Amino acid sequence: MFFITGNKHKYEEAKIIVGNDIEMLSISYPEIQADTPEEVARYGIEYLKERIDGNFFIEDSGLFIEALNGFPGVYSSYVFRTIGNEGILKLMEGVEKRKAQFVSVVGYYDGDIHIFRGESKGVIAYEIKGSEGFGYDPIFIPEGDKRTFGEMKREEKNLFSHRGKAMKKLKEYLASRI
Repeated sequence: MFFITGNKHKYEEAKIIVGNDIEMLSISYPEIQADTPEEVARYGIEYLKERIDGNFFIEDSGLFIEALNGFPGVYSSYVFRTIGNEGILKLMEGVEKRKAQFVSVVGYYDGDIHIFRGESKGVIAYEIKGSEGFGYDPIFIPEGDKRTFGEMKREEKNLFSHRGKAMKKLKEYLASRI
């Protein structure tokens, strides 16, 4: 089974949860501008299903900040490349209500499309902390902890992580099919 991603960090996280029998396959596909990660994942699968032999999955995620009306949301990757964590913290200057959530959607294709959603609620930190993980990890503090994802080892992060939750749902689905 293939995990279609060019992001080695995502692949390593997925291997821990789903298992070592997944292969990373770096094929680019269009990520449409949509309102939800589910729409982005469905479109990606529709595009890829004619191009890949065998079962595969993709993952789309975003950081949704309440005080910014859900921004950056489905545009998280672009926003991160453009303004980074520093830019998000600048947008949050003076904001006291810092609720946010990461949402991850795993789309699995086995002849049918299956969507698995994971969420991690938390808050945006006031400063960048930690060098673990990637992306917004150093500015996101999950509920139930005082550390950012950037301060956690991969295995610790997977206990809270939106991607970890979605991948666990995929793993449960795969196990139910055996």
